[in-house]
Amino acid sequence: MTWDAKHYEQWFETGPGRFALEIEKRLLHALIAAWPRRGRRLLEIGCGTGIFLEALWEMGFEVSGLEQSREMLGAARARLGNRADIHLGAGDHTSFDDRAFDYAVLWNVLEFCRDPAAVLREAARVASRGVLIGFLNRWSVYYLTHGRPSGPTPRTAAGTLRRARWFTWPEMRSLVLAATGCKPGPTRSVLPGPMATWRPTLPWRYLNGIIYPACVGAFTAMRVDFERERPLTPLMAWKTEPGPGC
Repeated sequence: MTWDAKHYEQWFETGPGRFALEIEKRLLHALIAAWPRRGRRLLEIGCGTGIFLEALWEMGFEVSGLEQSREMLGAARARLGNRADIHLGAGDHTSFDDRAFDYAVLWNVLEFCRDPAAVLREAARVASRGVLIGFLNRWSVYYLTHGRPSGPTPRTAAGTLRRARWFTWPEMRSLVLAATGCKPGPTRSVLPGPMATWRPTLPWRYLNGIIYPACVGAFTAMRVDFERERPLTPLMAWKTEPGPGC
């Protein structure tokens, strides 16, 4: 299942779409805060039109993208130009070498894959340090309004979401553990309110602008740090030179 690039881009131009993009980027940044960036290679599998790949580039990674839709890939290349290498291909069988990248990101893509476990295994194969997974939360209010497989399914974002496979946090945790052999790490979510409340005015901005526990919001992100390469712990900043006993 693939998105229509035009409708995908148009969604982020709406009021709720602009707000959701801002908050999802905040969630993305919060989950990768422990990952070093300078000189680190990152692959986004299922990069779509490059919206989040561009955000990852702005965060300091050397980015590459993989997308199986030629229409989406063309839009991503137009957006990023020479800032990213963007490849045509499926996420469950890539041409990249083992550990070709430091990190891999799967941001709202597993819901639309025939075999999510195979895509996760491939992400773990090509990434040496860790994987970040963003997914639609089946325990959210958003699922009740936009995800339940009932009613008409037109060629719109709502129709595509009704045909998607939404995950619960325990389901994704089990899938990640089975596919990667690693225990998932920090998991957080955003946008707990119905879509009508995704707006920058108070009190809705306060309600939907907070990062919540895993099972609360419409969008959830889970970080997997491979045991062989644990993330860096930020060093303390010293106001004075440490003494000889430090």
